[in-house]
Amino acid sequence: MPRQIIATPEAPAAIGPYSQAVRVGDTVWLSGQIPLDPATGELVAGGFEAQVERAFLNLAAVAQAAGGTLDQVVKLTLFLTDLSRFDAVNEAMKRHFRQPYPARSTIGVASLPRGAQFEVEAVLVVKQLF
Repeated sequence: MPRQIIATPEAPAAIGPYSQAVRVGDTVWLSGQIPLDPATGELVAGGFEAQVERAFLNLAAVAQAAGGTLDQVVKLTLFLTDLSRFDAVNEAMKRHFRQPYPARSTIGVASLPRGAQFEVEAVLVVKQLF
């Protein structure tokens, strides 16, 4: 099956040699989103909660560009520099996802690009377009 590269200006441009997402058939692999403002390319201000919110908004923009929504996410991987902030992530997930929730893994990391405190990547399944 051919690969379709997904790109949208509604999410931050890739900051390295990768695509925002790649679609093959009905499956879309979304690259990790950190809390960069898509308009400026800068890390958002406002602390951890603001970073989580922006990262999920970026993820939603890429999902939409791929022809899907966050409701079609089947797997999330979360990266936190401080696992004690996990409750804030759960609250944000309740705002951005509906039950049944996607499968999820959470990984504590020493650091993330651009000094971010949170990153999220996803796999979603969308209806075939052709």
